[in-house]
Amino acid sequence: MNVSTSAPTTAAPAASRLRWRVVDIVVAAVLGVAIGLVFWGWNTVGYAWFIAMDGLTPGLGGLAVGIWLIGGVIGGLVIRKPGAALLVEVIAAIVSMLIGNVWGVSTLLSGLVQGLGAEVIFALFFYRRFGLPVAMLAGAGAAIGAWVFELFYGSSPNILKTLEFNLIYLVSLIVSGALLAGALGWVAVRGLAATGALNRFAAGREARREV
Repeated sequence: MNVSTSAPTTAAPAASRLRWRVVDIVVAAVLGVAIGLVFWGWNTVGYAWFIAMDGLTPGLGGLAVGIWLIGGVIGGLVIRKPGAALLVEVIAAIVSMLIGNVWGVSTLLSGLVQGLGAEVIFALFFYRRFGLPVAMLAGAGAAIGAWVFELFYGSSPNILKTLEFNLIYLVSLIVSGALLAGALGWVAVRGLAATGALNRFAAGREARREV
């Protein structure tokens, strides 16, 4: 009796590709800490930009938010495993919170929803597509997560504000997420891969093939 074994052999490489290795965990932690330091620095510069833009047109401050969304994009692009985008964004949020900022524990909650927003995009592409368009969509996904969170969270949630404000804020967040988190995150990963630091990852091997 001849029994086909094509299904198991096809499933095995896919399972192996998505399985976390020790190096994945270590690199996720390192990326999370490094990006958390970036968040901490952006807490001053970005918040000043946010206030200035919001003063110009309420809701336009969302244009400054993209850098706070970049952790999920970079984590997903580098590690390419389920949960990577969420994990890196959350670690970065924790680092930013522990160093000290004005938002406290809400930083962690924001990191959760923003990382989940990016994670959903990578999952929709079955963790197989990591080009610039997907990176920008992941940044936009993180932005939508941030918008939904702020719509309901806090002593003065955005749902209490005008429809015009929320629409402007949503569009501003998506643009910022796509550009500052998505496109800039993709460029950052490409630059990191070019140094050889990502040689044990698919992102690094792709960079070597393109040279």
